[in-house]
Amino acid sequence: MDELLIEGPLTELANRFGNITPHILYPETEDEVAMILQEANKNGKKLAIVSGGTKLGYGGIKPNYDFTLSLKKLTGIVEHTAGDMTVTVKPGTTMQNLQQFLKQHNQMVPLDPAHSSASTIGGVVSANESGPKRLKYGAARDHVIGMRIVYPDGKMIRTGGKVVKNVAGYDMNKLFIGAMGTLGVITEITLKLRPLPKHSSIVTLSVQEDALNDLKSFIIQIQDSTIEPVSLELINPTLSKSLFHKDEYHLIIALEDVKKAVLFQEDWIDENKPTEAMMNVLEQPEDFWTIFNELTPNSQNDFHDTTSGVMKVGTTNMGVFPLLQECNRLNLEGNVQILAHSGVGHGLSTIIVSGQPQNVVQSINNIQAFSEEHGGYGIVKHLPFELREQLEVWGQQKGSFSLMRGIKQKIDPKNTLNEQRFIGGI
Repeated sequence: MDELLIEGPLTELANRFGNITPHILYPETEDEVAMILQEANKNGKKLAIVSGGTKLGYGGIKPNYDFTLSLKKLTGIVEHTAGDMTVTVKPGTTMQNLQQFLKQHNQMVPLDPAHSSASTIGGVVSANESGPKRLKYGAARDHVIGMRIVYPDGKMIRTGGKVVKNVAGYDMNKLFIGAMGTLGVITEITLKLRPLPKHSSIVTLSVQEDALNDLKSFIIQIQDSTIEPVSLELINPTLSKSLFHKDEYHLIIALEDVKKAVLFQEDWIDENKPTEAMMNVLEQPEDFWTIFNELTPNSQNDFHDTTSGVMKVGTTNMGVFPLLQECNRLNLEGNVQILAHSGVGHGLSTIIVSGQPQNVVQSINNIQAFSEEHGGYGIVKHLPFELREQLEVWGQQKGSFSLMRGIKQKIDPKNTLNEQRFIGGI
């Protein structure tokens, strides 16, 4: 096991975003992870858990930890059963490397989180991440069928199994997925796979704000029809201008199926789209998703002088329309720049706010308040530490908080793992 004290850029990163220390431990096996956790737990030491390091600005109100446990060296494919369409992988493996391996077998993990070249499967599962294709494929929790976990006291457990059909009982996987590393360290993940689509396409529809109601009616028509889009992603004019050089709202409709079915769906969209909507078919959908995938700032690429914050906002399916209009209103005020895209069909939005620090904080507060007033929520996924201290980064506490706090106290009573990283300072 490597144990390194790294100064310089990493110290600056720790000071800016938190959730990491310059004193980093690099275990190479599950046994080494267990030994580190056991020793830290026994001696009252606090560990920050990281993998790819893209989520250092996500959650967390604790200014420092004793050590950082990095999963960077726990990489690679443990087992791939192509016939059963499952793969078992170590947590430090990047999404890009995992997908490239599976592509050789004409398979994929149906997850499309941001920054696949740097994001690791361990981080994606720990944060329950997803992307625009969540509409059809779901989030990380929908694809994990088994894991190996090391508890804070060093005990190793297995949840689920390595086949899709498991025995009945409690689905313990769900306890750790989305827990931000506060309950245990994931050392293996087993995922169910899907075949690569035979053909894919992206149809874009662009409209001015006064035609949004017609676009909304068209989306309802899509959802009542027989066509099955992979994503229905609505993007605001500011982001549209960056991607398409048009200051309008855009609806991105992704299609994946056999070629004949994709072409049929393209024709259906053309015949039924709103009269005011301009339609375009992108010939290279993979190139578009590569660009789209890298839009969002994270702690590994955010080196700009301008402060950037990233929010995840949940609303009702059609609640994304007033949300994006609110973002457009804030854009027009001129104090910040807001790039936003929203999944119509699952109601999750990614909102990127850039500007002077206090303007960013104020806009995040405004968007949180707006979403909560409309029955949704807004959490901060990326922001420098000193600004996160000024916000409720997880929004208002929900009724389930006491249950989550009780689980944390039961599994990690000494707060050894990622202390204060999760909701309510768990």
